[in-house]
Amino acid sequence: MRKLTRGEQIFNIFNVLFLFLMIVISIYPMLYVFFAAFSTPSAYMRQGGNKLLFCPVGFSLASFKAVFKNPSIWTGYGSTIFILAVGVPINIVFTMIGAYVLSRKQLRIRRFLSLLILFTMYFSGGMIPIYLNVRNFGLDGSLWALIIPNAINTFNLIIMRTAFEEVPDSLEEAAKLDGASQLTILFKIMVPLVVPTIAVLILYYAVYHWNSWFNAMLFIHKREKYPLQLILRELIIQNSSIFSSELSTSGAEDEMISETIKYATIVVATVPILAAYPFLQKYFVKGIMVGAVKG
Repeated sequence: MRKLTRGEQIFNIFNVLFLFLMIVISIYPMLYVFFAAFSTPSAYMRQGGNKLLFCPVGFSLASFKAVFKNPSIWTGYGSTIFILAVGVPINIVFTMIGAYVLSRKQLRIRRFLSLLILFTMYFSGGMIPIYLNVRNFGLDGSLWALIIPNAINTFNLIIMRTAFEEVPDSLEEAAKLDGASQLTILFKIMVPLVVPTIAVLILYYAVYHWNSWFNAMLFIHKREKYPLQLILRELIIQNSSIFSSELSTSGAEDEMISETIKYATIVVATVPILAAYPFLQKYFVKGIMVGAVKG
């Protein structure tokens, strides 16, 4: 094993220190939200609410109890879960079918189609044409307006297409000799071989749907249909004023708990999607590296 030079040792030390600093900068905001959410509202307000926190100030579940008493949180969860449960399978199936077509070397116009689809990554019709399309298709005001127009993401389509292109042609040729149709080749040969990529795209689409609020703000008009992130946005922007009257009992308590309610709601809205990552982590690096082999 080669001995590192003094310069290399110094570089490694600074590299480790720099990466550690980046980790702290990235993680601390999440820890602050977590600590503030579990803090006693009165104690949190007494320390000013703007100082660094390295542990909860006191310990209280009052903010979480207040959040879960709010019916908007539950309706928001219901809408978001519906969007995930319906939207992600649609995303994956449509992306697989589109990527399979673009990966067929015998398709003469596949390069033209790829360029046409790639064009949409850089140029869009804009907000007004999108809104008019959604309205003309009768989706305005429906949760389907958050699913159908975003059925395929171009970047994810390219990743899936690259994964299909990595599958040896001999497998497809052998399947054709056995009389397999294109759908059989796709779902029984291609799909099992690109499971890591599919797992990564499931995570990408799930995170997109979970965090999306702008389209909901445009197309969803009834508050009982708001997804969770739109409820969270409303809560943070309006500083809990519309929630505190529903969630607490006394005016003084309302004012104190309104600050920690924001952080408790962020925790409630974030933890589920964070909890899903460890189950897909083993596929993540392998799946995403497929898209880096060739474009």
